[in-house]
Amino acid sequence: MYPRVRIYLERIRNNASIVAGLCAGHALSITGVSKVVRGDPKIAQAFLDAGVNKIGDSRVENLARLKGLDAEKWLIRPPMRSEVAALVEHADVSLNSELATIDAINEAAGACGKKHKVILMADLGDIREGYVDYDELLNAAEQVERMTNVELYGIGTNLTCFSFIQPDETKMQQLASLAQRVSERVGREVNVVSGGNSATLDLMLRGGICEGVNNLRLGESLLFGKERAQYRFLPGTRNDAFILECEIVELKEKPSLPWGQIGVDSYGNRPSFEDCGKRLRAVCALGKQDFDAETAVPLDEGITMLGASSDHLMLDITDSKRSYQVGDIVELKLGYFATLRAFTSEYVEKVYID
Repeated sequence: MYPRVRIYLERIRNNASIVAGLCAGHALSITGVSKVVRGDPKIAQAFLDAGVNKIGDSRVENLARLKGLDAEKWLIRPPMRSEVAALVEHADVSLNSELATIDAINEAAGACGKKHKVILMADLGDIREGYVDYDELLNAAEQVERMTNVELYGIGTNLTCFSFIQPDETKMQQLASLAQRVSERVGREVNVVSGGNSATLDLMLRGGICEGVNNLRLGESLLFGKERAQYRFLPGTRNDAFILECEIVELKEKPSLPWGQIGVDSYGNRPSFEDCGKRLRAVCALGKQDFDAETAVPLDEGITMLGASSDHLMLDITDSKRSYQVGDIVELKLGYFATLRAFTSEYVEKVYID
């Protein structure tokens, strides 16, 4: 059935192995992030096969899918108070920035006889999650250290996900300094100082991560071989681990200009069109509910992506060297957000190739 996505596990293992080796050379451990693939156990296992021993995800439901894997499991989004019982059941570690939530985690962990590890998040400028008052962070660390069922595991930060503030040497030194202050406050060294995501890799490769930062949370680089600061692919990695197949349901020569009064789209924007004469257009049974057209590329270089609605994909195939027919399959190489939607959509079949 179509649409379906082909998942090349060996390409993912290759990427994870290369990135793990690079990080090991800079004394950094990796938490492999599985959120874009909805906590897929086969893909998470590919991370583990490549030497990654920690798996992170932003949803407790995804971590529950990884129950059988021998790995330390992190919730990398601050937990909701309403989910702390499930959090303690399915996650070993969580990233936190609210003491009230940590209190609830401590209570839930005690109720089931478990110990849960907590990483306190510091906001270094991206204004997403984390403490901006670092004295408040230190006070929280002191209180967490006194809790019975929660362990203060470390501190962390996140950059380039909301305001796109870039990691740099100053910010990494600030994080390491905060970790040292936390260690002095609680009277012992904290285990983990997590310096961010795949956007921090470029800084790492330039030798810009100081001593004291010892972990990165990586998803995009493991799956697509790409660091996010400069959006460059890392040498030896593959960017074609996910290939989406969709079926042509209409094939007709049509004008490139629509006719009639043009209204606004679902976002309130009025689209514009260029007159290129009549073109051979294909409509595929695939839409925005299933993938992101802006982060997908046809493998056939003669195909131009025109756009998509919720369940139709429009392609210009005039310049293709292949003679397509109704019922033929078009292949698209997926990037980050296209993969995210494909794995979230129940209408896209997943096929594993190893």
